[in-house]
Amino acid sequence: MITSEQQREIAFRVREHCIRMATRGGCFIGASLSCADILVYLYTNFLDVFPDTLQDDDRDYLFLSKGHDVPALYGTLAELGFIDKNRLQNHLKTNDTIYWHPNMNVDGIEFYSGSLGHLLSVAIGVALDCKIRGTQNKIVVILGDGELNEGSIWEGLLVAQAYKLDNLIAVIDRNEFQANIRTEELIPLEPLTDKFRAFGWTVSTVNGHDFDNLHDVFSTLSFESGKPNVVIAHTVRGKGTPSIEARADRWFANFTEDEITQLLAELHGGRMAELTSETLIVR
Repeated sequence: MITSEQQREIAFRVREHCIRMATRGGCFIGASLSCADILVYLYTNFLDVFPDTLQDDDRDYLFLSKGHDVPALYGTLAELGFIDKNRLQNHLKTNDTIYWHPNMNVDGIEFYSGSLGHLLSVAIGVALDCKIRGTQNKIVVILGDGELNEGSIWEGLLVAQAYKLDNLIAVIDRNEFQANIRTEELIPLEPLTDKFRAFGWTVSTVNGHDFDNLHDVFSTLSFESGKPNVVIAHTVRGKGTPSIEARADRWFANFTEDEITQLLAELHGGRMAELTSETLIVR
């Protein structure tokens, strides 16, 4: 297990990758930045899957159902050695498969996604297969909060509960935005905790940007034998770059090179302020 300080450093580099992919065609920058910490935590301290175990039957699985957040997944896979970091420069180029949505031709990506709502069902199928075979795999699927408007999600929740899939963990990136509008202004989702419990799932909430809090929650899984698990991770769209944080118009962005330079400077400035604050606390 690596330390939370090391995780923050990896997540910082993942955010750099995300920002650099938000030009020459752009990417879904806001939601990618909101789930970067979650992905880094899962791959470094929770999931038993590594570059040399991708084909092992007993590996853990991660499915990114909110596929437009794939820049954060690309960045995480690159930082942890699943793919060459230089490949990220091929984002949206015709000579590679690094583009807007997950593609299984990229090492570490378990299934295609982008059409919201369908990867929970895929994860349920894998979790059921593991149950039947009697293996101990953990199956994690990351969902967007706006994605919860899809009817297939709620059908899947019922099926997972019916088959008592306590090896299944759904993580909700609760950044409170769906595309270019707040979720509660479009189709209100709350009270989410009560809804998941009514569907027979165990529920926990977490600060999706606090690695210690993430560890406290995920180290207790599974919460209850015989029940699937959901973790509602409260996050901030655009986390790390205050000028685009929590902005409806930064769902998708195609920045100029100058704007990328400015955002990277902003990210680095925020990191320096964070480190200075930590040093003062230590003293």
